[in-house]
Amino acid sequence: MRDILIVGAGQAGLQLGLGLNAEGHRVTIVSARRPEEIRDGWPTSTQALFEPALAAERAHGLNHWEQDSPAIAGLHVALAAPPGNLALRFKAPLERPARSTDQRIKMSRWLTDAAERGIEVIYREVGLGDLGALAREHELTVVAAGRGELTAAFARDEQRSPFTEPQRALAVAYVHGLAPDPAWPEPHVGFNAVPGLGELFVIPALAADGPCDILFWEAVPGGPLDVFAGRLDPAEHLEITLRLIKENLPWVHERCAGVRLAGERATLHGRFTPTVRRPVAQLPGGAIALGIGDVVIANDPITGQGANTAAKAADHYLRAVVSRGDQPFDERWMTETFESFWAEHGRAVTGWTDAMLQPLPPHVQQLLGAAAGNEVIARRFAAGFDDPNDLGDWFMDPEKAAGYLAAV
Repeated sequence: MRDILIVGAGQAGLQLGLGLNAEGHRVTIVSARRPEEIRDGWPTSTQALFEPALAAERAHGLNHWEQDSPAIAGLHVALAAPPGNLALRFKAPLERPARSTDQRIKMSRWLTDAAERGIEVIYREVGLGDLGALAREHELTVVAAGRGELTAAFARDEQRSPFTEPQRALAVAYVHGLAPDPAWPEPHVGFNAVPGLGELFVIPALAADGPCDILFWEAVPGGPLDVFAGRLDPAEHLEITLRLIKENLPWVHERCAGVRLAGERATLHGRFTPTVRRPVAQLPGGAIALGIGDVVIANDPITGQGANTAAKAADHYLRAVVSRGDQPFDERWMTETFESFWAEHGRAVTGWTDAMLQPLPPHVQQLLGAAAGNEVIARRFAAGFDDPNDLGDWFMDPEKAAGYLAAV
């Protein structure tokens, strides 16, 4: 039995802690907020978990909502060119359904699970000095809190971080009353691109009061969609969201006549710079900590991979801890654990996400155009959300894309 401290109570931290507990290790989790504060608070994310991430949750009995959340059948991709005109649309079915559960529900329940399963849960804010003292009391310290002073202790990896400023302004509204898409009535993620301006994602999800939809704008900073700023009243936030949909994506707006906010706290907006950080932090007093999730790989949500990357990282780190036996969790092991995850998953998802933030190159435009008339291509595009590694074999490289199009 090893003694492990996890600071942060999100997808990566709680999944890792609950998994380690199930494997017989002594786990302490530090959370800045109590379950009721999370459950009753403002949304902190969008999320759509694909099958590999869902399987990692399922392995330790963490999939409490799998029967209640909408079964997401795939992605419906639409391109507006110019804004307001539908230039391209295709369905990209998934082999196995994805699911989206509001993280306010999930993390509050997982914290309750943690206490019930014998994990020590400490509710407090932790600064860098506090963490140094806490870390000396445990064999391994993992930081899963993706913002603030603790994240800053992990040095930016310049070679893996091409951006120095936010690439999108993000605006989220959880809503009820969105009519089904008449072109594909099954639950699915709508991916609506307005080239040069941004993207609207429509994500079926499960909220505290039942099924809902997430209207999620990603706006190019400084552009005409970048209008969510300052302190916005939720009603005003929704009004702006719907206005932008009407002006740029009228086929989506046709479904919005009955839309209303899913509760008093149903909106979120902000922006951040996509960043990859080095996995080991030196703490005051000489201890070290290993980063996980958004602490070390903070990608833009344009490819819907944030929660998936966190879930896969938790599973990867869990296996690394278990296989370590009674050997020390030293800096070399921490670095190797992260680098093996980077090679297995992080590199592919980061490269794909960074590429999707740029104007689409001609070969990608050709692939998406071909997908509109070829279900084989469309299904392979959807499969990339399950496993982004596959995209390197046909989607990311112009020569490979040309060869693939010639073959299909």
